Amino acid sequence: MRVSWFGRRAFGAAVAAGMLVSSAAACGGDDGGGEGDGGGDGPLKGVTIEVAAKWTGPEEENFRKVLDAFEKQSGATVNYASTGENTDAFLGPRLSAGNPPDVAILPQPGLMQQYAKDGKLKPLGGDAVAEVEKNFEPYWKELGSSDGKTYGVMIKAAYKSIIWYSPEAFSAAGVQPPKTFDELAQASTTLLNSGTAPFTLAAGPQDSWTLTDWFENVYLSQAGPENYDKLAEHELKWTDETVANALETLAKIWGKPDFLNGGVATATKTKFDESVTQVFGQQKAAMVYGGDFAAANIGTTEAEVGTDAKVFPFPQAGDTAPAILGGDVAVALTDDKGTQELMKFLASPEAGKTWAGLGGYLTPNKNVPPDAYSDPIAKQLIQQLQAAGDAARYDMSDLTPAAFGATPGDGMWEALRQFVQNPTDVEGTQKRLESAAAEAYGE
Repeated sequence: MRVSWFGRRAFGAAVAAGMLVSSAAACGGDDGGGEGDGGGDGPLKGVTIEVAAKWTGPEEENFRKVLDAFEKQSGATVNYASTGENTDAFLGPRLSAGNPPDVAILPQPGLMQQYAKDGKLKPLGGDAVAEVEKNFEPYWKELGSSDGKTYGVMIKAAYKSIIWYSPEAFSAAGVQPPKTFDELAQASTTLLNSGTAPFTLAAGPQDSWTLTDWFENVYLSQAGPENYDKLAEHELKWTDETVANALETLAKIWGKPDFLNGGVATATKTKFDESVTQVFGQQKAAMVYGGDFAAANIGTTEAEVGTDAKVFPFPQAGDTAPAILGGDVAVALTDDKGTQELMKFLASPEAGKTWAGLGGYLTPNKNVPPDAYSDPIAKQLIQQLQAAGDAARYDMSDLTPAAFGATPGDGMWEALRQFVQNPTDVEGTQKRLESAAAEAYGE
């Protein structure tokens, strides 16, 4: 899910909600994000808690239902405030004025780290930490921590290790969803020979974030989780052989202009929404890369998700089945009564099960079972995520400084876009990546 983190990497706040979402009536307040109706006679009766998040529309409505479940359990009243897409712009003035919301949902771990460093967050209490440790793999606890203290709960995820495809196109060409990257290249050749372009590729200047996701899936699969973490922290240089291997693998698809609808010239001008429409609205190709949030784009066509548009796991390029996630992190900004109880609840299976039943939702909470999810695509994706276990990783480009991983026309975006244009220049691409990374990390 981006022109910056607050666009695409907000995980399509609205986009993920479009994934077979059943729009529910807003609860805990009016449709405009006003005050909650209050809970029952629980231990927090009379306590008011304010929660700020970027979500609007169906996604806000569904989150309100989760807050409503907390209200009924605790007796507290929870008010919801919409931050708009730029969460930092909303929270900054309130933090400066000493009047922050009690809980905020941040669209990136980097913002959490920044706030933690500036002393703006309250560490989770022992009960909330215990809930995180019980329900999440250690990696997700670490992602929500800073300087040995746990601040965040990864409450909502976007799954990015899938490829969307047209079953009709696959059937006509006689191909099956591939399991390995080499099989993907073979299937692409078969599709091309049948008269169908294998892929649409969103490599336009503002949408080449898709290329970073391709790279991350291949790199995690080939180089493994440990090297993935090192590269994300720039403890491993982009001139490393593991990066070269990933680029050479990507060239098996990107280096074949006939595999791309309209060739390289079209791909490097194509926006993400256009790439999805070209497959499912215009039938110009058989496949397109996109996370679960692409379902919203498919919803603008006549194609039906689950029937005319299906997904298969991003093919393995190495020993690890890739599982790349993005996500939203809940943090506490006050020590007010009830704040820690809400944080504990958000880390619980109960909160996840409530949300999963509403649609448009995934969570790395391992104790929310697949049968809690209301739609078949979500059930499929959560099974893939849970099978990955502690090998699942957060989107690398969003763990790096924004100048390197989240800036159109610069850093990873532009280096990989240039690689699509010249896929034999592995060494030059590595040098551009390393130079941009070193500058962004201040080295």
